[in-house]
Amino acid sequence: MGLAEEIAGWLRGQIEGAGLSGAVLGLSGGIDSAVVAGLCARAVGPENVLGIAMPAHSLPADVEHAQLTAKTFGIDYRVVDLSGIYDAFIELLPPGSQMANANIKPRLRMITLYHFANTMNRMVIGTGNRSELQVGYFTKYGDGGVDLLPIGGLLKTEVRELAREIGVPQVIIERAPSAGLWEGQTDEGEMGITYEQLDRTLAAIEAGDTSDIDPGVLEKVQHMHRTSEHKRKLAPVYQPQRAG
Repeated sequence: MGLAEEIAGWLRGQIEGAGLSGAVLGLSGGIDSAVVAGLCARAVGPENVLGIAMPAHSLPADVEHAQLTAKTFGIDYRVVDLSGIYDAFIELLPPGSQMANANIKPRLRMITLYHFANTMNRMVIGTGNRSELQVGYFTKYGDGGVDLLPIGGLLKTEVRELAREIGVPQVIIERAPSAGLWEGQTDEGEMGITYEQLDRTLAAIEAGDTSDIDPGVLEKVQHMHRTSEHKRKLAPVYQPQRAG
């Protein structure tokens, strides 16, 4: 059994085991969401998968590539433009930092996905990969607020391989990864390292031999992993001391 079928089988079991009828996911126009869309279509049938593009002052290419993904895998597709509600939030709230303002977008998308999933009796399927999860490159309770993470165990380089295997369009595979948080933003530019460097470092750390890794890159990855630990855990619960 190939990796795609293995993940699709896992997805099917999780969704059916929860007594739900299908999948809802956000389509960003990027490779990760395209791969997850293809896996969901294999898992529960394309007729039981809804992909939603949620632009918020996004590039036109984001929506175009999201539509291409939906067409490629035959899944249902909708566009929910969040630009207006995003603007309303910015006006309502006191001035925030660039990151605080940008993180409103994925949190609005999380709300949107769960609205459809709850209405349709489906699960929200996340598109985060292992590279991003390990260094906290996701928004807590935004794109991190999902039910399942089918590619969460795969490095970005492995996601690219899987994309070719399941037929993700080449134009999507070759796009520069971006969360679309602000104009000109790219994942690698924001992290300060390439995905190739990140994946090599994560693999070396896991193998217990980082001798071939640039010390500066190693320290950066270790720092990102350490400071993002809270994102990978449920909120700690204070337990009061009770008299015995």
